[in-house]
Amino acid sequence: MPLKCAVIPVTPFQQNCSVVWEEESRRAAIVDPGGDLERIKVFITEQGLIPEKILLTHAHIDHAGGTTALARDLGVPVEGPHRDEQFWIDLLPRQAQEWGFPPAEAFTPDRWLEQGDRVTVGALELEVRHCPGHTPGHVVFFHAPSRLAIVGDVLFSGSIGRTDFPRGDHATLLRSIREQLFTLGDDVVFVPGHGPLSTIGAERASNPFVGDGSG
Repeated sequence: MPLKCAVIPVTPFQQNCSVVWEEESRRAAIVDPGGDLERIKVFITEQGLIPEKILLTHAHIDHAGGTTALARDLGVPVEGPHRDEQFWIDLLPRQAQEWGFPPAEAFTPDRWLEQGDRVTVGALELEVRHCPGHTPGHVVFFHAPSRLAIVGDVLFSGSIGRTDFPRGDHATLLRSIREQLFTLGDDVVFVPGHGPLSTIGAERASNPFVGDGSG
């Protein structure tokens, strides 16, 4: 059964919050609710969705700033990221202040995620892959039957995630992309944390940072 996915750009950083759902049951998960929570909730209502959980790729403010408030409003648990992301979760209040975001609360996810874990949306299962480099606890979500991945700030159309923030590492990021994303298959479409969707094949062929011609 395919996974339905809608992308809702949120925050001044135009972060790609994704709402994914199982069409038959209308059960849904919200991935990376960085802000603009009313916009997200209006979409859920208009589509007749039943929110089950929040999924997080990582805890930079534009991805995770609205997590606590939305979880409270919807009465849903938070799953992800990997436990190595506690460093950035604890910094959410300071991140909000430094970047001019609304106040954000630190939290502990209801479930930390590890490499190879599965998360559910209704009866559907998504595979979890740990992809450090941009941040230490970054994860991505992959629904194999739909050939769809939600990759946060690991990989973009024509670019890769920044590694100049604390606990970022360029070599680790490149290894994550090559070992965890490029192995998914060239036909896989991915939703990045910002900007347009792309495919693994397109990035393998032409991404100047990590593609086949990048050296």
